[in-house]
Amino acid sequence: MRGKKKAPKRKIKPDVKYNNLQVAKFINYLMGRGKKTVAQAVFYDALDIIALKTKEDSLVIFETAIKNVSPQLEIRSKRVGGANYQIPFPVKGDRKFALASRWILGASRDKKGRRMAEKLAEELMAAAKNEGTSIKKKEDVQRMAEANRAFAHFAR
Repeated sequence: MRGKKKAPKRKIKPDVKYNNLQVAKFINYLMGRGKKTVAQAVFYDALDIIALKTKEDSLVIFETAIKNVSPQLEIRSKRVGGANYQIPFPVKGDRKFALASRWILGASRDKKGRRMAEKLAEELMAAAKNEGTSIKKKEDVQRMAEANRAFAHFAR
């Protein structure tokens, strides 16, 4: 456990191709074992596939997908008087992006049989249209939060 100090917020540089902070952050989430160039290649490949299939700006589709998958509410467990309650909390900005990215990447990785760029492109296009596995995950979380709204008074 960390004592009194909060973890320092690290500044990340925007990505090289689009000069966008969200893209750089997403590439960092995608990266495995420190292989950033591989992650960049996969992501830029996915955006190229999106541009070919939709004939639209792939960066706009990426941002729309992130916005659509971002949750408004999440549930956190809290122990009150010997019982654990699932308490709905509103989600703040940075956490929204982190959860959306995690769900999109998780849904992409769960698909089998194709290379990652194709799976990621497919999931981003589906999320931009408000469908797909990552949107289903968001709706499940929202539904759970709505179902446990009676415990919202425990939130502090």
